[in-house]
Amino acid sequence: MAKVELKKPIVDEIASQVKDAEAVVLVKYLGMTVEQDTAMRKELREAGVTYKVYKNTMMNFAFQGTQCESLQKHLDGPNAIAISQDDATAPARILAKYAKTVKPLELVAAVVEGTYFDEAGVKELSDIPNREVLLGRLLGSMQSPIANFARVIKQIAEKDGETGSEAAEAPAEA
Repeated sequence: MAKVELKKPIVDEIASQVKDAEAVVLVKYLGMTVEQDTAMRKELREAGVTYKVYKNTMMNFAFQGTQCESLQKHLDGPNAIAISQDDATAPARILAKYAKTVKPLELVAAVVEGTYFDEAGVKELSDIPNREVLLGRLLGSMQSPIANFARVIKQIAEKDGETGSEAAEAPAEA
């Protein structure tokens, strides 16, 4: 069996993962300890993110014809790839958190929802909260005007109730 035939399934695996991915983040990992790598992989796995180390040539072939073609220029040296099918910010958020404490880990670039981001862009993406937090904030901002309106109406009703009872008491005293 030729080498190309052995590598084709791996290239197809990478291509199928990045084809419909919400986010693909490329990192340099050389110099991490086993404990650091294990903790990071565990957190990525819990968030539903696939994190793997592939050969650059295989990633290069897999990225051709996909939204990740812009990552090909960064394929030099030891790289790892984090892929999320559901959450667009999870890989950037988790990897940036580890990059702050684990110096050898370096964010390289990302493609999120078809848009290319360099290292600075990936760091900005990492500041965006996850979907549930954003939905909670949206719901809170939608409820706030309604709650304020209800509070004002209640205060008006209480004030009218006080003036109405004072008016009713005043003629009784006279």
